[in-house]
Amino acid sequence: MIKILGGAASYTFSIEISSVRNTVLLFLGIFLLVFLNTLRQIHLTNPIQLLHSDQTGEKPPKANWIVAVLGAVLLGAAYYLAVSIQDPVTAITVFFLAVVMVILATYLLFIAGSVTLCRILQKNKRYYYKTNHFVSVSSMVYRMKRNGAGLASICILCTMVLVMVSSTTCLYVGAEDSLRNRYPRNINVDVLMNETEFFDDTNTEKTKDLIRTVLEENKAEPEGILEYRTAAFAGTVQGDQIDLDEENLNSIVNTGNIWQIFIVSVSDYNRLMGKNEILSPGEAIVYTTKEMTYEEDTIRIGDLETLRIAEQADEFADNSVDSMQIFPTMYLFVPDVGAVIEPLTDLTWGNNNSPLVSLHWYYGFDLSCKDETQIRIQDQISDRIDEMKSGMDESSYFHSTIEGVAKERANFYGIYAGLFFLGIFLGIVFVLAAVLIIYYKQVSEGYEDQSRFEIMQKVGMTQKEIKKSINSQILTVFFLPLIAAGVHLGFAFPLIKKLLLLFGLTNTSLLIITTVSCYLAFALFYMLVYRATYGSYFSIVSGRRSDGKQ
Repeated sequence: MIKILGGAASYTFSIEISSVRNTVLLFLGIFLLVFLNTLRQIHLTNPIQLLHSDQTGEKPPKANWIVAVLGAVLLGAAYYLAVSIQDPVTAITVFFLAVVMVILATYLLFIAGSVTLCRILQKNKRYYYKTNHFVSVSSMVYRMKRNGAGLASICILCTMVLVMVSSTTCLYVGAEDSLRNRYPRNINVDVLMNETEFFDDTNTEKTKDLIRTVLEENKAEPEGILEYRTAAFAGTVQGDQIDLDEENLNSIVNTGNIWQIFIVSVSDYNRLMGKNEILSPGEAIVYTTKEMTYEEDTIRIGDLETLRIAEQADEFADNSVDSMQIFPTMYLFVPDVGAVIEPLTDLTWGNNNSPLVSLHWYYGFDLSCKDETQIRIQDQISDRIDEMKSGMDESSYFHSTIEGVAKERANFYGIYAGLFFLGIFLGIVFVLAAVLIIYYKQVSEGYEDQSRFEIMQKVGMTQKEIKKSINSQILTVFFLPLIAAGVHLGFAFPLIKKLLLLFGLTNTSLLIITTVSCYLAFALFYMLVYRATYGSYFSIVSGRRSDGKQ
């Protein structure tokens, strides 16, 4: 864990007696409950029936179409939710609902749907009346009846491993990309101003002068300077209307429609993006983030004049405010910011009557010096700005936030590395649980099927035919959870992608490569487990002992 965080590992280790005591008491309690449940089962069991249970034929299971269809409908609904959700905010709540639906559907399909499938295969004479298929399908009907829940558990565990490991690995590998999305420049200065200061360059020029002074003192040269002004506010986007009503903003029902709105001058847009766009009054260019789109031809902010959307921008020099928000952002580039925001400046919201519109001056730049130097420069700029603000009159509202990549990298990696470690740790736990279920399932089912294959041998079935039948049966049953987990992962991918956008990860190709790589690596491991358990199962059902004798 410390290695992942980039720290120095200390090998000091201690054991708390209270931890050992609590663990012992916990497991004593678990085993006591198991013991009491065993006594209950023995008390309720008829000894005569128990003695003759191995000689009693098992009734063939019936296809439960209602449960199978219910499982298919639940799974289809969960898949639809996963691929249809567009905004990341809704994806947070829908994700947990979809997970519950997928778990329930998986159990229903493996328990009832698998038996129904076997019954359908039995009705297919071309498939069923073949030596290997006849034996394997006949056994699978009973096997699925008893062990469908176990296979469903394996599928769920496999899916959990794949989702956790792929997403946390992608976050950790793409940490630098996410760090750059969160902090577009090495040093980022965000100044919150009042209306007078927003349209006056006096304080901003003073700020740039003191920044240049600090850089000169540290013999550093700024690169890729990013500077623009923006008027920011929140609203619920419904059709072509941006609703500014406070009740709608606070309503849980409208959570998926809340947007962060940035009004930026088209001149700043042209300067930063190298464009030469000319807009008439009443026109705007729109740009949206977090893979959200705005399809309307017009837009209206509150009760203001309707703006015509002249163009959809493909990109813009983002700022750190958008990456901090879980809500999507809409940039509106207009010819005159003052004319648009003037009617909004008197609006307030909240119990403290805060201004609805916050006016920001954003200034950022890159540095090629070492991290230690960047941290020192950031601290000095922060101190100088505080000194400048202390000399301003009381009417001035000049609140600044200074952030730097170098200073925040440790905290950033602390979160991502912690998630990566948890993903690996829980992934190992779930993999071990799945392997144990698989192995003991194969062993127990081997002893259950042994008598059946002994009968087959007595009626003339050869070892080669038994092995072929076993292969058909195990391949169908064993790899069904892996295939189902892959399908679950594929449909969950759009939802995972939306969730990772909230962490600042926008590299879709990296997510695809990581997800596919994790699935292939897990499939290889799964095949190794199959090889190990197949030998145990075959030796049991064929009557071979470990020494090779019958």
